[in-house]
Amino acid sequence: MATYAIGDVQGCHIELKHLLETVEFNAAQDRLWFVGDLVNRGPASLEVLRLVMGLGDAAIAILGNHDLHLLATAAGLAKKRDDDTFDDVLEAPERDVLLEWLRRLPMLHTEGDWLMVHAGLLPQWGAAKSQSLAREVETILRGPGYLDFLARLYGGKPDAWDDALTGVDRLRVIVNAMTRMRFCTAQGVMEFRTKGETTRAPHGYAPWFDAPSRANADHTIICGHWSALGLKIRPDLLALDSGCVWGGSLSAIRLEDRRLYQVPCAGVPLARH
Repeated sequence: MATYAIGDVQGCHIELKHLLETVEFNAAQDRLWFVGDLVNRGPASLEVLRLVMGLGDAAIAILGNHDLHLLATAAGLAKKRDDDTFDDVLEAPERDVLLEWLRRLPMLHTEGDWLMVHAGLLPQWGAAKSQSLAREVETILRGPGYLDFLARLYGGKPDAWDDALTGVDRLRVIVNAMTRMRFCTAQGVMEFRTKGETTRAPHGYAPWFDAPSRANADHTIICGHWSALGLKIRPDLLALDSGCVWGGSLSAIRLEDRRLYQVPCAGVPLARH
């Protein structure tokens, strides 16, 4: 049995199939962990969702910002962007089944010393705290009030955690940290405008994983989201977004021995804006 953590797929179905062939994935005994952003920007979001959902218990996927954007757009609560490429999902005959499956995915996954989250964790959140906060969002997403939550999800404020936060402000901070964050201060104030390499960090900010005295540093964090960062492997971090849709590669790491597997972008890469 082997467990493979896989970076942002973003509709790259051909590359995902090639990657599973490369690692000789056996659904009867192996497991796949997906870091979120299964959909959007790439050409085949529908086929990716069909594949991953069809794997059943052999796959664990968590929510990324593009997955949440699909849910909000499908519900008519967010405007479709010019570069969104998930019409195939919206027009699929099993659309409702796929969207229902997607909104019931977890915000993060922990197992042993591993913790998988799409973007990152604020420095004051330990693993147990992070799990508890993730459950708060999951409860809302899976409940009858999820449409109201999705309608109020967008926005960059508040930009820092406070245990006294309540309601949508509390949930928005959790979602923004776990699905959007790249840079934050040592006190956990987030910044969302900067999307480039780590050298472009605004004054007073650093990559979230370099925050001093990070309370979650006792776990190895598996994440994606940051294609400009690229593949970054160190004892406490496996950052796996190697930018397949931008002409890079789709990456997987076998957790048991940290062996890296990569397949190149098979199609025409997107142009960065």
